[in-house]
Amino acid sequence: MEHSLTSSSPLLLLLLPLLPLVCFVYRRQDPKNQPRAHGLKVYPILGILPHFVKNRDCFLEWYTGVMQSSSTHTLHFKVFGLTGVAVTADSANLEHMLKTNFGNYPKGELAVSMLEDFLGHGIFNSDGEQWLWQRKAASYEFSKRSLRNFVVDAVRFEVIERLLPLLERAGRERDGQTTLDMQDVLERFAFDNICRVAFGKDPACLAEEGMAAPECTEFMTAFNDAQNAIMARFMSPAKWLWRVKRVLGMEPEMRMRSAIATIHGYADKIVRERRERRGEAGELARSDDDFLSRFAAAGEHSGGEGTSATFSFDELREMHYLHAAITESMRLYPPVAADTHSCKEDDLLPDGTFVGKGWLITYCAYAMARLEGIWGEDCEEFRPERWLDEEGAFRPENPFKYPIFHAGPRMCLGKEMAYIQMKSVAACVFERFSLRYVGGEGHPKLVMSLTLRMRGGFANAGEEQRGLASCSLRSV
Repeated sequence: MEHSLTSSSPLLLLLLPLLPLVCFVYRRQDPKNQPRAHGLKVYPILGILPHFVKNRDCFLEWYTGVMQSSSTHTLHFKVFGLTGVAVTADSANLEHMLKTNFGNYPKGELAVSMLEDFLGHGIFNSDGEQWLWQRKAASYEFSKRSLRNFVVDAVRFEVIERLLPLLERAGRERDGQTTLDMQDVLERFAFDNICRVAFGKDPACLAEEGMAAPECTEFMTAFNDAQNAIMARFMSPAKWLWRVKRVLGMEPEMRMRSAIATIHGYADKIVRERRERRGEAGELARSDDDFLSRFAAAGEHSGGEGTSATFSFDELREMHYLHAAITESMRLYPPVAADTHSCKEDDLLPDGTFVGKGWLITYCAYAMARLEGIWGEDCEEFRPERWLDEEGAFRPENPFKYPIFHAGPRMCLGKEMAYIQMKSVAACVFERFSLRYVGGEGHPKLVMSLTLRMRGGFANAGEEQRGLASCSLRSV
C-alpha cells in the first residue's frame, strides 16, 4: 500500500492544483448549490434536464404546476456542453430582466440566430443600436393620429365587409352541422389587417373567395409551421441541433425550409407589386417617402352603414368592462405565453437564482397568471372585475405582473392598436351573434408556439340574435 501511494504521489501533486477548479465548476453546475424549492428530482450530471425533456409537449401545464408549489417560481439547469437555461414566473425577476438590468438581458446572438430566417433583423429580433433606431422610428409613427384612424378604418372594413357576413352565412345554415374554426377566422382577420396597415396590400384571406383560395390557405399553414419549428429550436436542450437537422433535411427543419420559402415568396410579391405602383405614380416615389405612405389609402373603404351602433375610437375607449374582459382573457391565455432573452454577463436574480453568461432565460406569462402570490386565491378564475375600480373604470396593473405587452424599454408599441381590433370585433360580433364551442368536452388543448394556439382549432357554432341591426365603426 505504501509503495502504491508513493508511486502515485507525482500524479496527485500534478492534479492537486486543479482541485479548486473542479470544485468551482461542479458547484456552479450542480443545482443542489442553487436555491431549490421546486421539489423535482435532481439527477447526477443532468440535473433537472430530464424533466424538461419529458414534459416538453405539455410544458406550460407542467411548468405551471411546478411553479404553484415552488417558493422561488424559477427553474434552471446547466449541463456540461449545453446552453444554460432559466425559466421564471417571478414578477421581481421580470422587472430585473426587463428594466433594472435591461442591458444585461438582450435578445442575444443565440436567440437572434434561431429566429433570423423567420423574422430577419427587424424590431422584434434585434439588439443595441439596430433595435434602438427601429424603435425610435416606429414610436414616432405609432404616436400619429393618422395611423390610429387608418387602423380604425381598416378594422371597420374587415368587420363589416367580411367578418359579419361570414358569421351570417354560417348562421343561416339550419342543419346543425355548420361550424366555424374561430381560431382560423381570427388569424385571417389579423393577417388581412396587418398587411393592409403595414404594406398597403389586402390579401383578402377572410373574404368569401379568400376562405377557399389556395394561396391564402398555403400562407397561413406555412406561417404556423414556421412558428412551430422555431419553438422546437428553443425547446431543444441542444440549441445547435436544429442546424444539423436543417443540413440533413430532418423534420421539423425540412418543413421549416418549405414554410420560409412560401412566406418569403409572398412577401417578395408584395414588395414587387408595391415597387411597380411606386414607379407608375411619381408622387409615391419621393426620397422622403416614409412609413405613413403605406397609409395613403386610409378611409378609401367606407364599409357598411349600420343603424343601431356606431363605435368611434373614443366610444371604444369608454367600454371599460369590455376592456377588462379582454384583458382578463389575455391574462389567462397570453398571446405570447413565454418570451426568451439571453444573459450577457453572470448575474443573480432577485430571488437568488444564478444566471450565467450566455444562458437563455425565459419568463412565462401563462404560469404567472396562475400563481396565488401574484393574483390571489382566485387567480385561475375568469374575473374581469379584478381590473375595475369602485366606479367601474378600467384600472391597469403593474406591467411586470402582467407582461402581456412586454414591459420596460421593449414595451409593445402596438398595444393601443391591438385593443382597437379586439374591442371592435367583440363589440360588433357579440351584439349580433351568440357563439357556442362545439369542439368536445373540456377546454381545448394548447399548443405552445411563438404565439399560443389551440390544438385542432376552436370550433364554434354561431347563431344570429334576431331583431338586432348591424354594427359599424367610424374614426374621429
